[in-house]
Amino acid sequence: MDDDAEQQHLTAAPGHALGQLAKAFTTALTHEDAGTRRRAEGRAQRWRAVLTGMASGRLTIGSRTPVAGFPAWVTPEVVRGGFATGAPGAGGPLQPYEIGLAERFGVPADRRALFAHCLTDTGLTWLWGQLNSGRYEVTVPEEGALLTMAWLVRHGETAAALDLVAELEPFAGQLRFLPRPSTGRAASDDTDALHRRTVDDTVNRLVRRRPNAAVETQREALAVWQPFGDELLAHWLETAGGAGGQVLELAPDASWLARGGELLSRYRLLAEEHTRCGKHRSSKGNLGILRGALEETVAGRELDARRLGLLRHAVASMVRRRGLPGSPAHTELRRAQRVQAALPSHHALAQVTLRRLAVLPQESGILDLTPVLAPVSEPEERETGVPAGSQLPPVIRRVVEGALSAPVDVLVERGVVPSAEVLAELVPQLVAVTSARAYDDEALRTLMAANYRAFRNRRSLLLLNLERQVRSEELPWVRAVAARRGDSSAEAALVLRQLGELAVQGFPGTILPNPLVRELGVLARQSGLGAPLVEELAADIFMNAFGPKFLVAAGIAGELLGGSLYERYYGIDYAAIGELAITEAGDRTNKTRTSPGFARLCAERARAASSAPAGHKSTGSPGSWVAENGKVIEQSQILTTHNLATLVHRVGIAPEPGWTDLARRCFVTVCRLTGRVHRNPRPYATIKDAAYAWRQLVFHLSLCPPAGQRRVLAALDEETGRHPHHVGARLAPALAGLRLVVDGGGFGPDGTADGGRARRLLGWTTDGHWLAGDPTGRPAKDS
Repeated sequence: MDDDAEQQHLTAAPGHALGQLAKAFTTALTHEDAGTRRRAEGRAQRWRAVLTGMASGRLTIGSRTPVAGFPAWVTPEVVRGGFATGAPGAGGPLQPYEIGLAERFGVPADRRALFAHCLTDTGLTWLWGQLNSGRYEVTVPEEGALLTMAWLVRHGETAAALDLVAELEPFAGQLRFLPRPSTGRAASDDTDALHRRTVDDTVNRLVRRRPNAAVETQREALAVWQPFGDELLAHWLETAGGAGGQVLELAPDASWLARGGELLSRYRLLAEEHTRCGKHRSSKGNLGILRGALEETVAGRELDARRLGLLRHAVASMVRRRGLPGSPAHTELRRAQRVQAALPSHHALAQVTLRRLAVLPQESGILDLTPVLAPVSEPEERETGVPAGSQLPPVIRRVVEGALSAPVDVLVERGVVPSAEVLAELVPQLVAVTSARAYDDEALRTLMAANYRAFRNRRSLLLLNLERQVRSEELPWVRAVAARRGDSSAEAALVLRQLGELAVQGFPGTILPNPLVRELGVLARQSGLGAPLVEELAADIFMNAFGPKFLVAAGIAGELLGGSLYERYYGIDYAAIGELAITEAGDRTNKTRTSPGFARLCAERARAASSAPAGHKSTGSPGSWVAENGKVIEQSQILTTHNLATLVHRVGIAPEPGWTDLARRCFVTVCRLTGRVHRNPRPYATIKDAAYAWRQLVFHLSLCPPAGQRRVLAALDEETGRHPHHVGARLAPALAGLRLVVDGGGFGPDGTADGGRARRLLGWTTDGHWLAGDPTGRPAKDS
């Protein structure tokens, strides 16, 4: 959930939890895989805990303090949908490292005893050693609490340390506040290099790879059974009477029969050793027919007419398809197949790669991929038997490249980060470093960076009643050292601009995912730029209200886009929005954290908007209350530009190579998504995404000069020609509408013009969408 999703004093119903429990229970009973059944049992236990807690009143789902007795800073265990189970994330049985520390310290294996020991001279000395070395891990934020206390004591801030201990002490027996000692490389707080996966993650992925059964079966067929089949064929051809003669025109002599017996003996040995390919066992296949006939003949039994006919047909077929054994064509074919069969398997090359990865630090990424991706060397051939010079296949290269450690823009450029969602997974690493640089002390920087990374692993809660997620600065140990933060606004602003440019430039046509918006929001607060960033709200729990920052973001959009193509295309009055912002800012009677005027404006625009053809009746399926909410939310995204205007106007992003290029690339995304609508029985989610990409196209186009806008329009017509005909036919009304507004025209109240031949493209609808029908305009039958 985002910080500002308005919910009006609601409580969550148990229906979702019951449904998830039923699904987990069914999987635990019926799934064929034992591991999957075990994991499902664990999920079922957690969902039972959710339901039990809700029934007893111990859990208040929708609150930022969902577990009775735990303050907001305690990391909750959260299951799908944002439901807290009641268990703390830093709780549960003692971890092996805690047991080991208890033995080392000579105290009972008990968290309260460990906590108390760390308040002694001996315990503080150990904590100071951890701070000095940096060889520790913080997997949940609580594991950094006692390290912070020790840092405060060492720097003479005894009162702050005592206050922190007093706040932690009530939970000392339940939560693990000690860091995890690490034998790996010391934690670093001073690098811009990020990695998507660690070397250890990469090793585990490669270890899980098994030989491809189909590939190995084909390899056996090429290396073993086809050469043996050639020998059988050549043996039978010895009985043919001259060129073009048929098999068994000549009577087999004793030598032929003896050599046939040797072939059959070797077949049995081969069949016992090579078991992947079973085609040779089929009595209906050519090899099976030749072998069966040979067994009969060697045994002294005469072939009946039927078997003789099958034998002659099999021989003729094999010669016709591949030529006579020993002929140039046949020889070249078998040579090529031998080369193919001799290629090392992906599994063998994965083993070579694993040997290379084993000598690297396992807990970090890979700074230099060259030695890991190099061809097999001669020493490696001697050690593994894999031929020197063998290249790693693309499938293994991609796994290894996922561990590349490099600046984030390099990862995007190389395709290691293929989407904005993956970018959102990496950005917390960079934000952690940026945030920690505000501290002068090196040990504290390292600790706060580790704390932030652990905090970002905290799963979001389902929040209602305008509650917002806990922020890292609310953690008691972070508050305790807040005075040690310096001014990092300039660096935060720089990183915010770089990340904003990277996201907009790297993934045009894609709205910023909520996890990325949250990370950018942290940098925006630290930068002091006054750059409100808004999340995408969930239509299924939206209650027709918006936080104040939505109106502020719309006002910023108006400052940038007043009088622009964007304002005219979407029929926005940004001047009126500016006046509304002034009015609400001066309204001291509004005691809620909402913007009622903005909510009212979005609802009015949603009612006025219609994506159905004139006279079209609703099909029923899309017209649910969720779709009604979606229409309102979409209008909020239109008015605010969903962060684009804020990033441009307040943050100052200037993506390369420019707005015209971004507009064209957005349209490529629109065409690709529109292509997925064709014959799609449930097209509305795809249409929604296409409309979001279209909105970004209109935004980028609005920042182009008039001449640039016309050049882009011409390029859009060319782009539709690169896609199937139905894509251009579906998008024709949208392109006509865009061209109309560029030329100074506008839409009617229903979002259409020119008798419906020009349309404003929106995503959400409670009626059948005109983009969902076939190019003649017939709407989809259902959602």
